[in-house]
Amino acid sequence: MDSWIWLVVGAGCIWHGLQIVWVAPVPTQFRKDKPQVERGTPQAFQIFWLDQYAWIGISLAVAGLVMVVAGVLR
Repeated sequence: MDSWIWLVVGAGCIWHGLQIVWVAPVPTQFRKDKPQVERGTPQAFQIFWLDQYAWIGISLAVAGLVMVVAGVLR
């Protein structure tokens, strides 16, 4: 693939990943003040999905950075 494709796709991944991180900032694994909720409750379900959403955003942003670096180094 041409290097400009890596740059464009990487920039898109970074953009979308950072938008997700804006909405769901950090997973509870990185927080000091972890919410104490009972298992099986709607609040626990919401925390679980927000954590998953945050990990998707982090993964997209990191993968985008890797793609941009790969495009620059080609």
